[in-house]
Amino acid sequence: MYVRLSYNLANFSPFTVTVHSAHTMTADKKTSGQPVRLYVNGAILGYKRNMRSQHNHTSLIKIKGVDSKEEVEFYLGKKIAYITKVKTADRNGCKFRVNWGKVCRAHGSNGVVKCRFSRDLPPNSIGKKVRVMLYPSRV
Repeated sequence: MYVRLSYNLANFSPFTVTVHSAHTMTADKKTSGQPVRLYVNGAILGYKRNMRSQHNHTSLIKIKGVDSKEEVEFYLGKKIAYITKVKTADRNGCKFRVNWGKVCRAHGSNGVVKCRFSRDLPPNSIGKKVRVMLYPSRV
């Protein structure tokens, strides 16, 4: 049994997972599974801060459906994608850019998490959506 993942950023479609077993592949190679969403939506609340200063290297993300510190435990270490659309296409013709991050720890007891991104999130991203991917798995 193997799993094939495909991801199409061109039209913001979620991941498509196709699961095949060994006997299915020999009998019929045209089988296709149902698309499965491998992410949870989240919202960017702002940066880590204290009373007088803010630290742009750590962002606060509210994950949809997570309302306690215990539920945050599942999302620790998961990847986060902040997707933006740009004017100029890259060499592959894609007009989308992805800034990848990772869930580091909980922030408070309401299901907010602290995340670090490969590049700091821009200020205009506050209030926008992110995708919290359901991988890598820690199970």
